[in-house]
Amino acid sequence: MAFDPETFDALIETIRRFVAERLRPLEAEVDEADAVPMHIVEEMRALGLFGLSIAEQYGGLALTMLEECKVAVELGRTTPAFRSTFGTNVGIGSQGLVIAGTDAQKAEWLPRIASGEVVASFALTEPDIGSDSGAVKSRA
Repeated sequence: MAFDPETFDALIETIRRFVAERLRPLEAEVDEADAVPMHIVEEMRALGLFGLSIAEQYGGLALTMLEECKVAVELGRTTPAFRSTFGTNVGIGSQGLVIAGTDAQKAEWLPRIASGEVVASFALTEPDIGSDSGAVKSRA
């Protein structure tokens, strides 16, 4: 979605309020429980945070890199635990599909990733190779 400046500013203000009013008050609870409460995850889904970088045709917000960075600045005003909840969906978990996925794979997975129905990830470590992604032998 190509946001006009006013609409994007409204999105940033919404995220700023969400961080201040909903996330920051829960920092100690999240630290103690080592988990983000499900009602907060649901609010993140409703805000579109799981699909920041995913194309609008797949249900994402299609933010530019600069816009995504501005969102990250706002989310950086609280514990990284909240950003970690959806971060892989925005980055490495979805971008492999965006860049190299077939049309069928994109149609099946990107809407589910953008909505937060599924959390995408990236497996890196294997025995004997550590985190050398070029040496991974597993295949899906």
